Amino acid sequence: MNAHTEVLSLAVREEGRDTPSPAASLLSGPSGTAGLVGRETELRELRDFLREALAHGAARVMCGEAGSGKSELLEACVETATAADMHVLRCAGIRTGNPPELSGLLQIVWSILGGLRRSLDAGQCQVLEQLLVDGARGDRTRLSFAVLGVLESVSARQPLLIAIDDWDALDEASREVLSFVARRTRGHALALLVTSRPHRTRLQSLAGLPELKLAPLTPAQSAALLAVRRPGNDPESIRELLATAVGNPLALLELPTSEDRLLYGPVSSDRLASVMAPGAARLPSGTRHLLLLAALHPTGDLPLLLSAASRIAGAELGFAVLEPAEDAGLVAFDGRRLRFSHPATAGAVIHGVGPHRRRTAHAALAAVLTQDSVGRLWHLSQAAVEPDTELASRLEDVHRHGLDRSEPMMAVHLLRRASELYGAPADRGRCALLAAQLAHDLGRGHMARTMARRALRHPLGPLGTLCAEALTHLGDESDRQWPTDPATWPTPVGADEQENALELARLTAPTVAGDPECADALLAFLDGLSDKAVDPRLLHAMAAAAPVRRAATVITRVSDLPRLAHASTRDIERLGEAALLAGDPLRALDLYRRTEYRYRFREQADQVPRVVLRQGLAQLLAGTWAQAELSFLRCGELAAEHGRGHHATAAALLGDLVRGLRTGTGSAVHARDRETARRSVRSIDEILAVGTAWAQVENGDFAAGFAALSSLLADPARCAAALFVLVPFAEAANAVNAGDQARRTLRRLEHELGAECAPLVSVGLAVARAVLADDQDAESLFEHAFAADLSHRPFLEASLRLAHGRLLRRRHEFTDSRVTLRQAAAAFTTMGAEARVARITAELRASGGRAEVNTPGAPGPTQPRDLLSPQELRIAQLAGRGLSNRQIGEVLGLSPRTIGSYLYRIFPRLGVTARAQLSEVLREAQVPVT
Repeated sequence: MNAHTEVLSLAVREEGRDTPSPAASLLSGPSGTAGLVGRETELRELRDFLREALAHGAARVMCGEAGSGKSELLEACVETATAADMHVLRCAGIRTGNPPELSGLLQIVWSILGGLRRSLDAGQCQVLEQLLVDGARGDRTRLSFAVLGVLESVSARQPLLIAIDDWDALDEASREVLSFVARRTRGHALALLVTSRPHRTRLQSLAGLPELKLAPLTPAQSAALLAVRRPGNDPESIRELLATAVGNPLALLELPTSEDRLLYGPVSSDRLASVMAPGAARLPSGTRHLLLLAALHPTGDLPLLLSAASRIAGAELGFAVLEPAEDAGLVAFDGRRLRFSHPATAGAVIHGVGPHRRRTAHAALAAVLTQDSVGRLWHLSQAAVEPDTELASRLEDVHRHGLDRSEPMMAVHLLRRASELYGAPADRGRCALLAAQLAHDLGRGHMARTMARRALRHPLGPLGTLCAEALTHLGDESDRQWPTDPATWPTPVGADEQENALELARLTAPTVAGDPECADALLAFLDGLSDKAVDPRLLHAMAAAAPVRRAATVITRVSDLPRLAHASTRDIERLGEAALLAGDPLRALDLYRRTEYRYRFREQADQVPRVVLRQGLAQLLAGTWAQAELSFLRCGELAAEHGRGHHATAAALLGDLVRGLRTGTGSAVHARDRETARRSVRSIDEILAVGTAWAQVENGDFAAGFAALSSLLADPARCAAALFVLVPFAEAANAVNAGDQARRTLRRLEHELGAECAPLVSVGLAVARAVLADDQDAESLFEHAFAADLSHRPFLEASLRLAHGRLLRRRHEFTDSRVTLRQAAAAFTTMGAEARVARITAELRASGGRAEVNTPGAPGPTQPRDLLSPQELRIAQLAGRGLSNRQIGEVLGLSPRTIGSYLYRIFPRLGVTARAQLSEVLREAQVPVT
């Protein structure tokens, strides 16, 4: 982007040394391109361009937004050309003013006339000098041919690269001459590379030339660039940079992070501002006022912004003040609002604006906004210089409005500003602590710690002090010494202390889950908050601290809550987390889906990956493996899109776990992936341990699976996830002849869980006992298990039918056994449980039956004789005649219940929904009904 001439001299060859050909030198990129992360494709295309130019000449137009890396790629191409022994001539446009006529062309031509004059034809040089200096500038055609002739002469002696940076900032005369040259490189060892920003008119002279467009970096490429060029950022800073930079490399490297400044408005740096908004300072004053207001109030309509700008200017401003900003490419008008060309442009246009001008702009915005609106209060607070208790109180009151509208960061800003405007130290501390609690809840750890330290400078209640101290230590891996013993907590007195008690319990609960003594103390403390018994924070803390011992209590309270229409989005998500931890995946799934809808409706898509990941966990717990796998896949895509690497890693590990359960395979997990995923799912280690043992059972390694699950079930309080794999545990016990040991384990668990046993675990216990049943008590145990609520629990129902089918086969009731086994096979097929389906198919073949499992992609049977077994066809014929289940059973010697099971499977195969349709379908297929 430099405006001065830079000529690269020819490489001097040593005598006697073999020098590779230019084309061979282009086979590998230059050594200095390591920092160009995410631009590997563009670098390859530029090397291909140079090869083409060496062969027969070429021109390229590299087009991209400000900061997209055009100049860096140009430098890489120059380095590659120099390594290939090409001569390089360069020029650059001038963005800081109006460039003189032919200033761009002169950067190239004077280099030739000064450094290469001796090797050129004297007549050519003299003509060119006359055209440039002796007043012949008006004859552009002669000048264009003269420049082309000189460049062809240079390229005839040595391959030549002309590198032009910022084409759109060149003077018009230079663009005209150089575009003439660009279209006539064919037949010469001449390369002309142009970089330019998109422009409505200044690229027309290059129309038709091959173009290389620079797209924004993907989130993964952006994260990789930060890791290489700007290491050491914490996860939340990386998320902020990814969200604001939107794939712009310069913005990624230059945007300031919030850190200790905790800025309220858009930010920039000197370099970024000079690139994103180079001419902003020279715009008319009215235009600058408008841009400042748009940056401080991005949701404002244009008429509102013009009204505020008129107040600052002291005169009426019209729509015309917008035109200079549009011509400069800084903003675009969508018919209602101003949209900056890039999110970082907002900070660039106001970079360097002093505090006084900013306060004036905030005051003007407050004057034109609706009375008592949140926006007006916010701008009044930004215009204030001295403490204002009344304004601070109004800010504290309306911060709930931000939460109700799912704008939690606005709520944090309101509380932070209120803490600065209050005069009383106690009020300052209260608001700072509220801001810290909310910031931590949003995953803004650095902001939470900073605000908590501010709160500790002021008087707080005993529980408020404990809460602030906890917030200052959370997220600091080097400092674990913060109070976590709830037995020492005092009883809360007053509304503020009750709120602090709930927040302190929410923060502490995950850390005491593995310590029974501290967990008991926390539960006793929560039980003392009887008037907050259904508060989402209390239920979440109770489920996090003791998911096994308080499961039924949490599930009951969550289920009994009234309508959630007025609950905040974060509270609904907390309730979903509590239901999931307590073992009610269906309730959790419903709550998480509501949460996702709200986040999407409020355009908070960056929060969606976390919620979708929890949906996958709920579906995995409910036994809907196919849906869980899809949720984890969707989470991975969304997490990559929004720069949530920890969620993407957790989704990948859990997706592999589901595939392992389906196929009976397993894969090693890298320790680094575990550590990353732990930031997303705290219990990921327990989930993976249980899943690995379960996959061993699915794979047929029953001994290893039984040993691992027995160890995990020895203390379910430390690994609650193991309670949801009781059925695979029982199946493995049967396979290794350890039924007695497994039954003892089930009795112990039932005794330990008692009345607090989660409904899903209760059903699992009933099915596991049936799986382990001896022949003498099998009938009652299976009857009890079938009587349990198996709806929406496909794995438990299919496993129960599988065990029942095996029992019937042992009793030589082969017909009923085959029916039951087919039902189990169909359910497992729907789940995608390939390993189980294969085993059931083998069992059916051994008993003379067949599994109803179709090969994907293969044409299926269409006729009733092909769709049904002989026994099923006979039952369909009898039902088509109008016989009841009891009558059919008497004819065939089967129970009415078995006949019902047969018809349950026959109807969907034949595409009917009632008995009356059977006779018609069979008649059309020429199957006799009588």
